[in-house]
Amino acid sequence: MKLVADFHIHSRFARATSKEMNLCNLDLWAQKKGIQVMGTGDFTHPLWLKELKEELEPAEEGLYKRKEGGKTRFVFSSEISCIYKKGGKVRKVHLLLIVPSIVAVEKINTQLSLIGNLKSDGRPILGLDAKEAVRIVLEADPSSLVVPAHIWTPWFAVFGSKSGFDSLKECFDEYTKYIYAIETGLSSDPQMNWRLSALDNITFLSNSDSHSLPKIGREVNVFDTKLSYPALREAIVKKDPKKFLYTVEFFPEEGKYHYDGHRLCNVVMSPEESKKQNNQCHVCKRPLTIGVLNRVAELADRREGEKPKNVIPYKSLIPLQEIIADAQHQGVGTKRGKVEYEKLILQIGTEFTVLLDATEEELTKVTSPEIAQGILRVREGKVKIEPGYDGEYGKIQIFNKEEEQGVAMQKSLL
Repeated sequence: MKLVADFHIHSRFARATSKEMNLCNLDLWAQKKGIQVMGTGDFTHPLWLKELKEELEPAEEGLYKRKEGGKTRFVFSSEISCIYKKGGKVRKVHLLLIVPSIVAVEKINTQLSLIGNLKSDGRPILGLDAKEAVRIVLEADPSSLVVPAHIWTPWFAVFGSKSGFDSLKECFDEYTKYIYAIETGLSSDPQMNWRLSALDNITFLSNSDSHSLPKIGREVNVFDTKLSYPALREAIVKKDPKKFLYTVEFFPEEGKYHYDGHRLCNVVMSPEESKKQNNQCHVCKRPLTIGVLNRVAELADRREGEKPKNVIPYKSLIPLQEIIADAQHQGVGTKRGKVEYEKLILQIGTEFTVLLDATEEELTKVTSPEIAQGILRVREGKVKIEPGYDGEYGKIQIFNKEEEQGVAMQKSLL
C-alpha cells in the first residue's frame, strides 16, 4: 500500500505558527496534498495534547484518526529544543520524537516537565543533553523513534555550523546506536548527505516542518507498507528500498540556509566566495552565517556526486502554489492563485497527483499552458533558484525573463 507521510509539523501552540493549525484543518489539508499519515506535532504542549486526546481515537496499530469522520491517520510526534553545554561549547540540537501511543507520550511529558516549561511553546526549550532525551523517550516506549531534526541548520541542529557536532557519536555517545534516521531539512537533499560515509547506514527522512496549512507536505516520505506504526517504523529502521520508496524534497537551494551570508547586510556567498573572504562579511566585518552547503563540504569524505550503495531514491519538487505563482507572475497566496490551486486539486486529484503523475494532456485540459509547463519543468529539474541564506528562502524562477515578457505581450494583444 502506497503511503505518503509527513512526520514533522507544528500546531497553533508553537511560536510563529498559523492559528489555523488545528486537527480538523490538518485532516482536510492532508487530503488535499495526498498525505495519508501526518505527525501531530507538539505533543509536549499540554493544551494541544488535551485536544489530541479529545479529538483522536485509535485506528490501525500506533496510528490515530479524528473521531468525526477523519480520513488522515495521525502519529504522535513532537520537536524539542535541547540547549546544553558539552565539550566546552553550548550546543543547540533539535530532535523530532515519533511515538506510538498516548501512554508513551504521557510518560515522556512527565519526565520533560521536570526539566523545562512545556507550556511555553509547542517546541519547548529544555536544558537537556540530546542523549538523555533519547534515553527518556526509549524508556517510555522502546519502539519510539528519535530523529535529529533538520540536521544542517546553522543554529539548531546536530551538524549545525554554529552550535552542533562533527558526528552523531559526539552528540549521542552510547545512544548513537538508537539513531536510525535523520531529517535532511529543507536546505539539503539526500545527495548532499551521501557525501558523509558515516551516514551510510542512516535513513534519511524528509518532512515539511510546516507552520501553516499550505506548507504541509512540502517535503514528505513515500512508503509501500501496511498502514500501521510498526510497518512504517520497520521500513525506516531497516532502510528497506522495497518498503521506503523515496522522499520528496525541496530543491535545496530554496531552503533558507543553503548558502552563506548575512541577511541584514544583504550579503550572500557561495562556499568558495566565503573562503576567499575568510568567512567574514565584507559589510559589517563579522563572521558570516555558514550555510548548509559549506558545512556539508567541511565534514564530507566523499566527492560531490558520489553515491553510496543501498540509498533511498528521492524526487525534487516545488509546491504547487509556488509554481502557480511563478506562472502567473504573482506572489504566493493571492486570491487568483488560490482559485487556480483549488481548481487543479478538484479536477485532477491531490497535489502530489498533480505534481508527480498528471500527464501534459490532463494538465492542459484544466489549467493554463504556462502552469502546465511550469509543473512539467519542475519534474525535469529545469528551474533556476537564487540560493537561500541566513534565514532567507531561495527565490525560484521557472520561466526566464524573455518568456515572461513574451507572455505579457501575448496578453496585451488579447
